[in-house]
Order: sequence, then structure tokens, then C-alpha cells
Amino acid sequence: MTQVGEGQEAEESAPSVMTFGAPTVGEILAERYELVEHINDDSAGRQVWRGVDVILRRPVAVVLRHPGGDSATEMLQAAVAASRVIHPNLAGVYDAIDEAERAYVVREWVDGRSLRELTAEGPLDPARATSIGHSVASALAAVHATGMVHGNVHPGTVMISDDGRVVLADARTDGADSQESDLRAVGGVLYYALTGHWPHGEAPLHGATAGHGRAVIPDAVRDAGGGLAAPRQVRAGVPAYLDDLTMDLLDRQIPPPSSDVLAAELGRLEVPADEQYLEQAGPLRFTADNEDERTPLSPAGGRKVVLGIAGLLVVALVGLLIGVTTLRGDDDPGGQAANPPGPVASDDAPAPAPAAVRTLKLGTDQVRVIDPDSKARDEFDGIEKVVDGDQDEAWQTDSYYNAKFSNLKGGMGILIDLKQPQTVKSVEALLSNRGATGKIYVGTADHPSTSAGDKALVQAFKSKQIGPTLENHGAKMVFDGFEADQKYQYLLFWVTDLPEIDAGKFKLIVQEITVQVQ
Repeated sequence: MTQVGEGQEAEESAPSVMTFGAPTVGEILAERYELVEHINDDSAGRQVWRGVDVILRRPVAVVLRHPGGDSATEMLQAAVAASRVIHPNLAGVYDAIDEAERAYVVREWVDGRSLRELTAEGPLDPARATSIGHSVASALAAVHATGMVHGNVHPGTVMISDDGRVVLADARTDGADSQESDLRAVGGVLYYALTGHWPHGEAPLHGATAGHGRAVIPDAVRDAGGGLAAPRQVRAGVPAYLDDLTMDLLDRQIPPPSSDVLAAELGRLEVPADEQYLEQAGPLRFTADNEDERTPLSPAGGRKVVLGIAGLLVVALVGLLIGVTTLRGDDDPGGQAANPPGPVASDDAPAPAPAAVRTLKLGTDQVRVIDPDSKARDEFDGIEKVVDGDQDEAWQTDSYYNAKFSNLKGGMGILIDLKQPQTVKSVEALLSNRGATGKIYVGTADHPSTSAGDKALVQAFKSKQIGPTLENHGAKMVFDGFEADQKYQYLLFWVTDLPEIDAGKFKLIVQEITVQVQ
């Protein structure tokens, strides 16, 4: 259990922080707070204890610093400020006392683990990482609304209680902190939750002293130039929108949104996938304010408002029709005004509703690799993984040393056989990295699975391309230019430029392909 401000335990070889005035088990501070168990010493030179409020009989966390006075001023001021903000995702601050030889802050005790401890067992799944990021951003929105800064957001101060509540603890701001640094730290928390690596590992955490706890949180994966690897490059299964959002927050060239906008966006992404009325429109991209652009909250709030208004209009229309029918019945005692059952011919009759869009369940026998320019034809293994429904499993090509297959081939593709002609709505290819160039071709027949057969197939299919070519695109490629009055059986996802997965190395990794039909 970690109940610390810095979230970093001091090394065993480090000297004890307190000598004179050191607390002991059973001691009662301020005639109220009994010390029960010493949890650890943090890297900022504070002791953290589990205690009990003997008056209210509730567990508390007691964070002590020696000495008090000027050395503890910042800690106490931050605690007093934090006590004024009440939010379910903020640890409650109960007391802050300076006794000269030592000072201490009494706050809520959280039964659970820190994010640092939780992720030590392995990276979290994207849904849980999103939920934690949403809770942290919501807590910061409450803090920032008062004009204050938290200044101490990292895996050690993000607590996950045994009942699933996420709590941000131990605000400890100083003059170097800002609301922007808090928001960058949310990107760090998301990155850490998704990968198990801390993206700010090149420098000590806020307030840390050299040699204390630096090895506890692994540094992020980096290229030869020190550039940060995206979460999708570290592990499979990270959705493109979450990868983009995390990297945008960490990119100091991109201004972050305000904390309330970030909380709203993460809340939108946290919506369960089975709530299909919410379109998965991808992440908020952070740009400068522009009065001519839609508000960043419009993808979530605007859509719900439109649905609500539409629902009210339907109810009103039904009520109006019932009222008109009732009135007409009162004026016609013979009942002749009642319409007989059956359709009524009218030029104004509404058009039939379009067929519902559904996602096809593709079998492993419905996809195969198209590789016309390779004699070895050794990159076919694992193609079934693109239709297994598991984004952690993927098909991949060999590594090449430039974006265009090292000029060894003009491209590679995946042929999709729908088994029968169907009205296709869209094709979506989910890749592990952004930067690929792809397109969709359609044809009327398959060809033998040979080099010559693949060449003939590509030649035949290239006469019919659907929609535009997506050049240097994001990791989620959606092709939706299909004609509504046409049916297709064979679709060819064709890639000519590969994403860069490492310095100078290019590879196509396809996690999933889905086809929607009507």
C-alpha cells in the first residue's frame, strides 16, 4: 500500500530522515491522531504513517516532515489550499499542523494501491487506463477551477481504492508548477498506465532528491535520438485515439486543452462500447481557440443534445396526432372519419428507412495476403489475426529500411472475400502505427494464390478504386466511399508506404480489419 506524496520509497541505504522528535507507534499527535503503522519514507524526506482519528474513529494518513517551520511551509500551504476543494477524486485533507520541530498533514486514508504498485504487475488495459485518466483530469478540473495548481501528479499520487475509486492525493505546488504542467502530467499517467514506463524519466520527479527512488519507475522506451516511443509502439492493443491523445498531451509543441475540456473528452472516450448511439469519432485534437470552430465538447455534448431534442420532437408529434384523431372523432358521430386499415397512397409518404448497418463477422478463410513482387512469399503467417477480434494479436510484414518496401516491391495487400456480393458501407483497418499509405480496390473474382496470380489480381482490381488514397495516415484507416447501389464481394486493402516503427525501420502491423455492410 502506498500512501505517499511523492510515491517513491527512499533507498534502504539512505539515512533516516528524522532523529530528534521522530514519531513512534502509539503516539498521539495533537491529542487526536494516533500513529498505528509506519508505511514508508518518501523521496522528499517525509514519513507517511497510517493512523486513527481517536475522536471520529476513522483511519487517516499522516504525512510528517522534520523539522517544521519554514521548511514545511510549502507542504502546509498546499494542504490548506487542497482542503478547500471537495471532489470525489481528490483525497480529503483534514488537518495541517506545525509543531516547530516537526509538521504534519492529516488526510484521508485510501485502502488500495497506488498506480505505481498496480502497474508493477503489468500495463493496464486501455479501458481502465482511460477511466483512471478521466478521474485524474476531473480532479484537476476541480483544483484548477479555484485558480490553484496540484503540482504533484504522477503514479505515486494516483491511488486506486479497493472499491475502484481513483483518488489524487498530496498536492504540493511551488512556483515552478502550472496548470499546463498538471495537464502534461495526465499524459504521463496515461502513458505509464498503458506501458508501465514513465515518460518523464530523464529527470527526477518533482521534489525528488538524487538517488532516491529513481529506479522504481522505468524510463520510457526511446529511440537513438531520445525521442519518445508511442504507447502503440511499446505494446499492441492500444487504440489509435488513445495513443494520439496521450502523445498530444506529452508534446510540448501542442498546447494542451483546459482541464475541464480534457476531463470531458476522457469521459466521452470512457463511454462503454455497447452504447452504440455514441459514434466513436476519435480523440480531441488540441488546437488554438477559434470562434469559427466547433467547441471541443461538441463531439460528446452536442450529439447528446441533438438526440434529446429529436426524442422530444417525436413525443410531441405523437401527442399531436393523437389529439387530432380524438378531435376528428368527436365531430363525426357516425365514425366515418376513421381511416380503414391499410396503406394510403401519397406523394408525400416518407421514404423507407435505410437498412441497418452491421459489422460482418469475417472468418479466417475470408482473408489472405497479396504479395505479387516477392518470390519468397514468407510474410503470410498470422493473417488470421486481422479478423480474430483481438487487437492484441496482429499480422505483420518483415521490416524494411525505407517507407516503400526498400524498393523491392510496389506494395502488399490483404484480400477480403465477403463470400457473396454485399452492399458495403465501410472498411476499417486498425494499424499499430500511423504513417501508412493505403487504398481500397474492388474486383469481381479471386485469382490463384501464387506470385503470378497475385499480379493478375492486382492488375484487375486497380481499375476500380473506392474513395481516395489515404496518404501518411493515422493508425485507424477508414474507407467509406462505396456506392450505395452497388454490391461487392472482393475487397483489396492495398498498402504502398509503411509506418516507421523504429529509427530507419518500417513495417506494416495490422491489428484488425472490419467490414460494415447494410
